[in-house]
Amino acid sequence: MLGYLRTFLPWIAFAVISTPHDSRYGALVGAVLAAALMTAERRRGKPWDALIIEATSVVFFGALAVAAFTAAKAPLGAYGPAVSDEWLALVAWGSLAVRHPFTLGIARTMTPPEMHDNPLFYRVNAVITAVWATAFTVTGAVLALLAHAAPHATAAVIIVKVAAFVLPALFTLRYPKAVAARHQALAR
Repeated sequence: MLGYLRTFLPWIAFAVISTPHDSRYGALVGAVLAAALMTAERRRGKPWDALIIEATSVVFFGALAVAAFTAAKAPLGAYGPAVSDEWLALVAWGSLAVRHPFTLGIARTMTPPEMHDNPLFYRVNAVITAVWATAFTVTGAVLALLAHAAPHATAAVIIVKVAAFVLPALFTLRYPKAVAARHQALAR
């Protein structure tokens, strides 16, 4: 769980620091954190396929920081939180479309190599990535609706953002264990 929290730290910082009127510092902190996390993980020897979220976070926050400091204080306006979740959704759905779920590389760093070619291992990660992708998609849509209909509903935005990370993270922790238990029960 802490690994996933660390992966999404730039996104959390962006959500906390940015306002609908000024995303400069949120974008800058997001870019710096994303680059620092990616650099640290590469130095630890983590492969690129385990750093899909980190690498695309550098791209997103780097571009947003440049836009925020050169074009407008909040180029995304009140829709910044929604757009950031939809970016993550795009990354997650895209990783599924190219048949390399973003969780696959991460899972390979935590499992024995003999499991990596098992079709069930791939399937579990495809399901987990789909859950994250769905959470990001739904969260982005809900945040866009909130930005439009209730732009001052800060508590609702916080609840939605927290649920968007906590629920898929809990699923990520529990689902592989449930599949392994079911697989072991069938093997008996």
